[in-house]
Amino acid sequence: MVVSLMLVIGMNLARKRTPPLEGPQGRGEVAPDFALQSLDGKTVHLSDFRGKAVLLNFWATWCAPCKIEMPWFVELQKEYGPQGLQIVGVAMDDASPTDIADFAKEMSVNYPVLIGKESVGDAYGGVQFLPETFYIDRNGRVVSRAFGLKGRGEIEDDIKKIVASNLVQAQKQVR
Repeated sequence: MVVSLMLVIGMNLARKRTPPLEGPQGRGEVAPDFALQSLDGKTVHLSDFRGKAVLLNFWATWCAPCKIEMPWFVELQKEYGPQGLQIVGVAMDDASPTDIADFAKEMSVNYPVLIGKESVGDAYGGVQFLPETFYIDRNGRVVSRAFGLKGRGEIEDDIKKIVASNLVQAQKQVR
């Protein structure tokens, strides 16, 4: 009993000492804008994609689960891109831009890949797990956040939600 009490007290103290993570922790919060270099050397801002449903995926070349989901993202970009989806990959490892570009080419990536910075990961609440994915609506608001590898069906369901909800919003604005 004493050990249990000490454990609970210790966990509460640790929780109080851990600074809260900044960034979009909940639904409806505006996704932090950023400026990152693309593989072709251009500066890309998240706000460049305003008006589109965005799947923002943080990944690394060494990340095995990332390698599993990337071909799915290629397929999903082809399928849902015409409906307003834009997948954006942010490479969060120490590989050179050339190595990242070679990896993206090997994976047949058909969406923008950006060279990540720790400050951008921090702005998103501290990207601690890879892959980590944010689903962002056409208004730039975070709809959901996923840690780690999800099944292709789950990813597609989340994409359908942001694409469909945004279509409903767009139709309401037209009326």
